[in-house]
Amino acid sequence: MSQQIIIDAHTHIFPRKIAPKATQSIGQFYGLDMNADGMAHVLLEQGDENGIAMFLICSVATRAEQVRAINDFVAQKVRMHPDRFVGLGALHPDMEDPFGEIERIIELGLRGIKLHPDFQLFDIDDARMLPVYRYLAQKGLPVLFHTGDARYDYSRPKKLARVARAVPDLKCIAAHFGGFQRWGESYKTMALPNVWVDTSSSLYALKKEQALALIERFGEDKVLFGTDFPMWEYPQELQRFYDLRLGPATCDKIFYQNFLALFDIPLKTAKAAVPR
Repeated sequence: MSQQIIIDAHTHIFPRKIAPKATQSIGQFYGLDMNADGMAHVLLEQGDENGIAMFLICSVATRAEQVRAINDFVAQKVRMHPDRFVGLGALHPDMEDPFGEIERIIELGLRGIKLHPDFQLFDIDDARMLPVYRYLAQKGLPVLFHTGDARYDYSRPKKLARVARAVPDLKCIAAHFGGFQRWGESYKTMALPNVWVDTSSSLYALKKEQALALIERFGEDKVLFGTDFPMWEYPQELQRFYDLRLGPATCDKIFYQNFLALFDIPLKTAKAAVPR
């Protein structure tokens, strides 16, 4: 029996000098105890212990002046571990030249963008971001959006649905089943042709029947497995996923096939990356 290929489609990493503080800040923001610092080597170690082949890595720019340094950092980690890491670049709505930075992100070898409206304090459907989204769509770069925190309106699922409709060529990945704490709104508004969702920071709160309903709603071809490392630990997140009792073909799609198709990565690359 061949080993299951698992790709974690939602992880965060930070430079060593700020990792403890950054991880603690995330824990405080969400009211969670964090069990690991978000450093690349910790992610790899924990991933190897739990059979994770590849990781989508990112970091959020909470200020415009952080963007270049974050992108350089993520690109460096991808160069160090090209068979394990797929990197997303950072942008910020207040930066002066997002289009120039998008070109640089492509040159750095990063494969998409991560935006966190609640951290970055902007509405997903802010009109000033539409030209950026159109440019990203033109360049074929998917965007991973944090979505749905009930404490804020910035990241409401219906706002991402407006973007997805306005820019139908933009590949939108709506984190947390499209609606962290707003799963009902996600279910109603975001089942669109250019929207994918990931399972991160959701399975701990959703009942089995809720999670299955969301998978059916979005379609098993549009769901990615993700953990939101360092927020959650692999044994627990994997068990929560397995507890859904999905069939082997559906598990394969969610664990790795959908990810490889979305980012146009050959299957042989994922197979080569499976920890032995």
